[in-house]
Amino acid sequence: MNNNPIGIFDSGVGGLTVWNTLLKRFEKESFIYVSDSKHCPYGNKTDEEITELSIAIVDFLIEKKCKLIVVACNTATSAAIYFLRDKYKVPIVGIEPAIKPASLRSKTGNIGVLATKGTVSGTHFKTTALKFANDKNVITQIGYGLVDQVENNLIYTAQTRDLLRTYITPMLNQNVDFIVLGCTHYPLLSDEINEITEGKVILLEPSEAIAKQVENKLKEYNLESESNSRLTTIYTTGDNLLTIKNVLNQLKMSTKENIKLKRWL
Repeated sequence: MNNNPIGIFDSGVGGLTVWNTLLKRFEKESFIYVSDSKHCPYGNKTDEEITELSIAIVDFLIEKKCKLIVVACNTATSAAIYFLRDKYKVPIVGIEPAIKPASLRSKTGNIGVLATKGTVSGTHFKTTALKFANDKNVITQIGYGLVDQVENNLIYTAQTRDLLRTYITPMLNQNVDFIVLGCTHYPLLSDEINEITEGKVILLEPSEAIAKQVENKLKEYNLESESNSRLTTIYTTGDNLLTIKNVLNQLKMSTKENIKLKRWL
């Protein structure tokens, strides 16, 4: 079982930013990634709908013998993580916006959070913000349309830049020194965001924190792989293979990595 893959899923291609970090950190681990682009975005769905979609994906990953599952989606974590952990015996790692490190490191006391509607309205996000940033000025902005721009391979376009400028300028006007990227799609927009902020704001995303949690779980359950060969299989429920390939190029994925792309459903 130790050499079985780690399962990862997201509403679309955004979770590939998390997978990329895990791939670099765990040299012997194989991965199965599910991009649920058919039902993307999750941010405008109810908790019940998201939980139903998450159950179907986790069932699929368990059928594929995954030893640990990462919910690489803030919205799905907020809506379904507790239910999933109660339902399944396999270790499940969730995700949350990096509000805590932003709060600890901020010098201006002003923190921007760019997230989806589902994440911002969730109890998990509100509890985290209250616990770790109660004494900070947290400027929260829903990134309407940004996930769609990424999924439709429209990252480097005037429309995307205009959306980002609309969302980020109010944060800059309030002197934020950190912007928390509360959706795994948003790190793929980092170049555009840095151009708008002129590199004067630090962007925080949670993939390193997730990698640490995964490392802890692998050790706790004695699941560390001993394999000298590994494979990543990326499944998609949508017609976004070109977007996935472009994201892999953006992540500077080495051609030496053994990666297979497949349709599911």
